Amino acid sequence: MGLFADLRDSISAVTAKLFAGESEDPKRIGIYGPPNAGKTTLANRIARDWTGDAVGPESHIPHETRRARRKENVEIERDGHTVSIDIVDTPGVTTKVDYEEFLDHDMEKEEAVRRSREATEGVAEAMHWLREDVDGVIYVLDSTTDPFTQVNTMLIGIIESRDLPVLILANKTDLEDSNVQRIRNAFPQHETIELSALEGDNMDEVYDHIAEKFG
Repeated sequence: MGLFADLRDSISAVTAKLFAGESEDPKRIGIYGPPNAGKTTLANRIARDWTGDAVGPESHIPHETRRARRKENVEIERDGHTVSIDIVDTPGVTTKVDYEEFLDHDMEKEEAVRRSREATEGVAEAMHWLREDVDGVIYVLDSTTDPFTQVNTMLIGIIESRDLPVLILANKTDLEDSNVQRIRNAFPQHETIELSALEGDNMDEVYDHIAEKFG
């Protein structure tokens, strides 16, 4: 009887995990937005808060993230409930990558051309992830700049067409020129959460919404 009892207990344990949702794979959450919106800063903030590790280097140079980077099994706990996600930090999406942007940061022309080529490939990779491989989107916007651009409108449209859950974040509220209301006005169909990923301001609310949206 001992063997059957052990088997019964094992089956019960597996069944309990299935109904508890523990066997589900982590959802892939893409962090999207234009260049220099603070996507990697946010990805690193989330990763460090919950795993102790960073996702990648942060920089003021545009298109510094030229390949999608993934941090797996980030477990966010809110109100006793754990949400497991894979963070995908994507390159900033833009309609044109000009090598002259890099020349402004004291790079030689050859290096600037190489970086612009890699950045263009990174934009294509980010679009592939968005169309095929993510289960939800955190869309990061710089609250000091005008959010109503062709790229932002296009990306939000793609997200909506795929019926992906999306959380819009108005970043850089620590800066004097921050204007969160402009972002709310640009995309009134989605709730906008303000934060400073650099300073860590309002991250508790961000985590609450991540758990609600993607849990």
